Order: sequence, then C-alpha cells, then structure tokens
Amino acid sequence: MTVPRSFFERDPVELAPLLLGAVLSHETADGRVAIRLSELEAYRGVGEDPGSHSNRGRTPRNEVMFGEPAHLYAYFSYGMHTCLNIVTRPGGSASALLLRGATVVEGIELARVRRGGAPDRDLARGPARLSIALGVPLAATGADLLASPFELRVPREPVAFAAGPRTGVNGAGGGTAYPWRFWIPGDEGVSPYRRHAGAHA
Repeated sequence: MTVPRSFFERDPVELAPLLLGAVLSHETADGRVAIRLSELEAYRGVGEDPGSHSNRGRTPRNEVMFGEPAHLYAYFSYGMHTCLNIVTRPGGSASALLLRGATVVEGIELARVRRGGAPDRDLARGPARLSIALGVPLAATGADLLASPFELRVPREPVAFAAGPRTGVNGAGGGTAYPWRFWIPGDEGVSPYRRHAGAHA
C-alpha cells in the first residue's frame, strides 16, 4: 500500500521492521526495476549514533539526511559503490535507513544486464548490488522516493523479522549495543553478515 510522508516521520529503529517486505521501484529510459526489501540498517542522528554519517553534524555529504523524510540519501562507499538510504524522522533529525539487501520482483531481465549476469539471488543482495540493479546513481541523492521516477509500497501487515548488530560498522556503532540491522529470516535477498574488525563487543 502507498503511505503518506508522515509514515516516515519516526525513529529509524522503529520504522525499519515496518519497511521489510516493502517494494521500491525505479523507472528509467531502459525500463522499470522493482525490489522487495529484505534487509535494512537503522542510523540515528547527531550525537545519538557513532556509526551514523550524521553523528558529528551537518556536512556537504550528509546534508540530505537533515532534510524531509522519505527522500533518498545516496553516498559513495570505498570509492567504488553507491549505497542508498531512506531519510527518516522530521526534517533536521538526520536519521536514515540503509537499504542493505533485496530481491528483484520486477524487471529482472534489466537487472541481470545491469549486474553483468550475476546469479538472480545476488542481483540486489548487498547495498552496492542493490543500487546497480535499481539503476540509481549517486547523483539521485535528494530524490523524493514518493514521487516519479520512484514508487514505494509498504506491506499492509508487518512481516516476521530478526535483528542484530550492523554489518561492517567500525567502533562502538558496530557492536552489540546497536542491534539495528533488521532482516527477514530465510529471505534470499539478505546479505552475508560481516562484523567489522574494529567493532566493539
């Protein structure tokens, strides 16, 4: 079902389980690809979350996180990969949900081309793969996910989920005190868990 922007004006830790199973689609000149979200990571705002890009305040990179909810925050990771996030909470709160894993449910042929013939289960299993399969570039940061060329539909009823430490987050933010990775158990779109070597216990 479609939901109003106010649906996203909540703590990302609360919102993440409600978006598991949601379908996000993106239309380009090449066609439309839709994914079903199976794994998300929550990141809170300034001074709340040592693993968040916004923890130390506003910068040119994270500016979108301080804006209106349900907009796209895209960033470049390791100089190679575009990662996609949904901004949450009211403007100024600087919280977001990282789209970590998904399954392609529409436009699979186009997603296969974009992913260079990867196995179907790996088309969107991981944040970098997900952005490529959807055809969303870094330049799309700030886009409204509730407006064309995007569409976001949320399950009518929450799905069963599991939670645990976030993947690849250094320092305290990657430890067990921050069990803010949420996923659908047994779903093929869930990425492998990798604990960062510098994460606190």
